[in-house]
Amino acid sequence: MPQETERKFLVNNDEWRNLPAAKQRLVQAYLGQGQNCVFRIRMGETRAWLTIKGRRQDISADEFEYEIPVADARMLLETYAESGEIEKIRHYLSYEGMIWEVDEFLGANQGLIVAEIELEDQEQPFSRPAWLGEEVSLDPRYSNHYLSQHPYSTWKG
Repeated sequence: MPQETERKFLVNNDEWRNLPAAKQRLVQAYLGQGQNCVFRIRMGETRAWLTIKGRRQDISADEFEYEIPVADARMLLETYAESGEIEKIRHYLSYEGMIWEVDEFLGANQGLIVAEIELEDQEQPFSRPAWLGEEVSLDPRYSNHYLSQHPYSTWKG
């Protein structure tokens, strides 16, 4: 069964911007949730994905992700999204051999910047860049699902 194990951190300064990075703009929303999972649509500029995420256990969750046609994703977002859209620019950068995803949120979540690292297991060691702040892996307010229903602009501070 596919499983995602990730750690999430607030970003405390702009030093990460000095590292070379690929980036893409993403729009995503949630189509609903079952008893133990949520259904997400994510769309980039030329690709789109349907994701089913299981309930998080510590920093891991089952995750099934399937690429779908962009036109289908656009229709799903416009017709079936039950939550507000999340807009962000995702920066992919390498630090000491690991790939970090830094999400710079836009729209109602503007001002929030988080960094995530996917690990092979919960015990995998990694180097912490100096630009990482507080770990928020277990704080549900920083999940994209929560942010789609309770934008950062309504509770930050």
